[in-house]
Amino acid sequence: MTYGLQNSPTPARIEELERPLLDDRSYRVITLPNKLEVLLIHDANTDKASAALDVNVGSFSDAEDMPGIAHAVEHLLFMGTEKYPQENAYNQYLASYSGHSNAYTAATSTNYFFEIAATKGNKSDANDASGEASQTPRPVSKEDSTLYGALDRFGQFFICPLFLEDTLDRELRAVDSENKKNLQNDQWRLHQLTKSLANPKHPYNHFSTGSYKTLHDDPLARGVKIRDEFMKFHSTHYSANRMKLVILGREDLDTLEQWAEEIFSKVPNKDLPRKRWDDTPIYVKEQLPTETFAKPVLDNRSLELSFMYRDEENLYESHPSRYLSHLIGHEGPGSILAYIKEKGWATGLGAGASPVCPGSSLFAISVKLTEDGLKYYKEVAKVIFQYIGLMREQPPQQWIVDELIRMSEVDFRFKQKTPVSGTTSALASLMQKSYDRKHLLSGPSVIRKFDATAIADAMSYLRPDNFKLRVVSRDFPGDWDQKEKWYGTEYKTGKLPEDFFKEIDAAFQSKNRPKELHLPHKNEFIPTRLDVEKKEVAEPLKAPKLIRNDESVRTWFKKDDQFWVPKANVHINFRTPVSSMTARTASLCSLFCGLVNDALAEYSYDADISGLQYEFGTHHHGLFVSVEGYSDKLHVLLEKVLTSVRNLEVRDERFQVVLDRTLRGLRNWEWGLPYHQVGAYSRWLKHERRYMADELLGELESITAQELRDFYPQALSQMQIEVLAHGNMHKEEALRITGLVEKTMRTKRLLPDQIPIRRTLVLPPGSNFIYERELKDPANVNHCIEYSIYLGNARDRNLRAKMLLLAQMTDEPCFNQLRTIEQLGYVVFSGASVSDNWAGYRILIQSEKDCRYLEGRIEHFLTMWEESLAKMSEEDFEGHKQAVIRKRLEKLKNLTQESNRFWTHVFNDSYDFLQADEDATHIQALTKGDFTEWVRHSVSPSSAHRAKLSVYLTAQAKPSEPSADEKKEATLLAVTAILSAENLTPDTEKLSPRLADSSAATPAGLVAAISAHLTEDLKVSQEQVDKIVDEAKAALGLAEVEEKLEHPVELKDDALAAVAENEHANRVSEPILITDVHAFRASLPMSAGVKPVKDFSEYMEESAKL
Repeated sequence: MTYGLQNSPTPARIEELERPLLDDRSYRVITLPNKLEVLLIHDANTDKASAALDVNVGSFSDAEDMPGIAHAVEHLLFMGTEKYPQENAYNQYLASYSGHSNAYTAATSTNYFFEIAATKGNKSDANDASGEASQTPRPVSKEDSTLYGALDRFGQFFICPLFLEDTLDRELRAVDSENKKNLQNDQWRLHQLTKSLANPKHPYNHFSTGSYKTLHDDPLARGVKIRDEFMKFHSTHYSANRMKLVILGREDLDTLEQWAEEIFSKVPNKDLPRKRWDDTPIYVKEQLPTETFAKPVLDNRSLELSFMYRDEENLYESHPSRYLSHLIGHEGPGSILAYIKEKGWATGLGAGASPVCPGSSLFAISVKLTEDGLKYYKEVAKVIFQYIGLMREQPPQQWIVDELIRMSEVDFRFKQKTPVSGTTSALASLMQKSYDRKHLLSGPSVIRKFDATAIADAMSYLRPDNFKLRVVSRDFPGDWDQKEKWYGTEYKTGKLPEDFFKEIDAAFQSKNRPKELHLPHKNEFIPTRLDVEKKEVAEPLKAPKLIRNDESVRTWFKKDDQFWVPKANVHINFRTPVSSMTARTASLCSLFCGLVNDALAEYSYDADISGLQYEFGTHHHGLFVSVEGYSDKLHVLLEKVLTSVRNLEVRDERFQVVLDRTLRGLRNWEWGLPYHQVGAYSRWLKHERRYMADELLGELESITAQELRDFYPQALSQMQIEVLAHGNMHKEEALRITGLVEKTMRTKRLLPDQIPIRRTLVLPPGSNFIYERELKDPANVNHCIEYSIYLGNARDRNLRAKMLLLAQMTDEPCFNQLRTIEQLGYVVFSGASVSDNWAGYRILIQSEKDCRYLEGRIEHFLTMWEESLAKMSEEDFEGHKQAVIRKRLEKLKNLTQESNRFWTHVFNDSYDFLQADEDATHIQALTKGDFTEWVRHSVSPSSAHRAKLSVYLTAQAKPSEPSADEKKEATLLAVTAILSAENLTPDTEKLSPRLADSSAATPAGLVAAISAHLTEDLKVSQEQVDKIVDEAKAALGLAEVEEKLEHPVELKDDALAAVAENEHANRVSEPILITDVHAFRASLPMSAGVKPVKDFSEYMEESAKL
């Protein structure tokens, strides 16, 4: 490792940044006296403020004997500072103003960011968020600013973090849980395998996430004081001159600069150099070329060629690697993919450079293989080298770069705003690069010049003696003889066989290559008409107009009146009951969509890289087509997509490829992460006709190409068409597009009684259902629960308001209690749940603890929270209301966000375009008394009227049992943490001997030891003893599981009758286990169907009504 000079000193102020055409923000780059560089962004119209700080230190700076320490420090900085010692003070503050935060640790940087409401405000301020703000910056005091309060809390992370002893163990367990979450994830497993096979002297070789073993057990065994090591890491590597800060707010630049200086000038500067690894290659000569065969968890097949490449950070004006990735990754005629796809060897290909660290980079080419492609992987590799040879034998083509330059300029010129925390986080990371500060916004995306020499040099790295080949398959070759240390991936590796190397080298050198391989043709989809008719309006319309409504077609239209970009979005819904009539018709529709997309891949690629994308798919109530992007040639792509849908040629060989891909996708889904699966099971149980992966698999395996040929014309023969056209187009164009859809699809109208109706099942009052299913992955140790409370009809305005407020009020306390304090698992989520007419509230946990235990902890949390609600002040209650109102009235950032909002309300049949405003109005009207009573009746576990459905996904594998010493240590740390949260001073000197006593070896003895310590040593009240003991038992997995959860009754008619009887008698019902889903559905009533909130005539333009 070497050290390079820091970026050249930044002048006092830089304000003339190159900006997108419509960017109305103002910018300023400054450097504080402690050499911390800051980008300030004033946005007079924003309703969200944000900041991000990127530290130029990451996992590559981990100590070799403590892998993961950089990641652990990232976690620990959130756990209290000298100025704000309460460990969740930061997140509580953000949550109270509709905010949130996050952080990530990368190889050479750690990035922290947050966003928060731009004003504290009241109802009028919240309403202002949806309208236009004054361009004149508003004076604001620190006391009245949400941003200043957040910045002050945020800044302390880097000035005076506490690294509290009692938070260490919990956060290390959170890191461990995060690592365990990824152990069966192929993306993590294969990435670590690639790293593990790199140069051992390069930090890329190391394990970066960390685990409890690497960060706790192993260091303790060596006599290391863990807290001291974390503080040492922070002290050694965190320095102001390595930090880049971005602040975005409504306040003027001078105010933001003053706050940045006041808070962040206190960050210590140690004048640390920027680390570089110029002299340490990622792969040494002996490691190239090699081949590796890896066995994945999921049924995936791929071939990857990874070339050692150069660091191109200083070549950002020409971006030479983008020339390589453009040609190698092309999918149009003449490309590698088009050729190997026609051979039946591949379904996808991607290529691109990946910066690893200053001084190192990799260029990877990844191919998704078919079953035949796996057999011919050597031929695929040779084709890739034939194409590279084709590229190298002729000089870099300026016309190709000119196309890339043109699109990069157009995309930057019309770049729209994105959510603020994403903006600040990305910019803070970019500031670590050597971009000219005037090009901070444009540098990563805009290609400024054609540099033939730089491109030729880049191509020199793509050669047969400079790459690693990796084949991923669950079946081939079968004789894996090694296991990767950290994730356990089975693999075998060795030098590329001499005969294979000679074949590759011959393909690379030969000019005798398939005639089908050639450079791409000129791209006709690059937009040329970029004019926008800008017509100022007093206030943007909040809903599209209905410009056509007859028996066959309904068309919605809105001309863009606030974003002014030369783009448009067209969404088309083809309603038909066929798509979900049976599992077989659903499977046929899925295959049909897959084949259409497969057939369009070559044609649509030029459009895709020119900012014009399409999507064609199936859903439970029909099919859909979406085309989004530059409006210039949108109609050309749309017509091609519709023609392909109408006139698909089902080729036997492509049918087999798409069928195989669909089958593997469904099988792999069942092996996915538990928390990715649980929501689908929950939705399946809420609807009368939904199908899970196993039901679809049972049908797919017997479907033939001929059956699909016979099916799809019938499926398209009768449909209801609904169109939304939005953006840079006129009403006449929207109507022409509608006509194009009708003319191309030639479908008959769907009779009104055949139009699918969106309904959900209704859980009876007092019901308490549990559905349990074993997960497929035998190596997974994580269970998952989705605990869902049915609240009622989602179209009930008052109910929606209460549901949204419940989600807001429980968000932070749920996470803090179940994840931070009780340490149930890394994945803990709570929030509102809406599906058609179902309105609910859910809590989701993925954990090594079993689902019945988790359900008990969830109910315990809800009971505790209900008690805290009763004690909540009116002021705090009003604060939560305003937080929800601000979220609902948050301004749309770009055209796509507005289109998606419109399409959501069209697609779900409600046409409730003003829903956000209605929500805000109804939330404002809520009173604490009414809300508390509703919680007691509809949410409380003690209510006999509450309706609840839990889905349990249970793991086959079990985690290793901790030793007696580990249990005692965990108890000590858990009790210490809980006492601190209760503002009590722990006394470990008195607690430790009690835990060491032999009587504490049993769970009951352990609990008795904790109780004795609390009552005899600390003299706390019995009420506190009960609370602390309960939380300690929860954290240690010792809390009692109620008998009713251990032995739920099976679903039978008498069980449902008992629910009604109990509800009438005000008794809480026993849990009912769903063993027959068909019987469960048959036993429940259906909701009313989703209906438009207004008569269609009220949406129509006056001229359309005539």
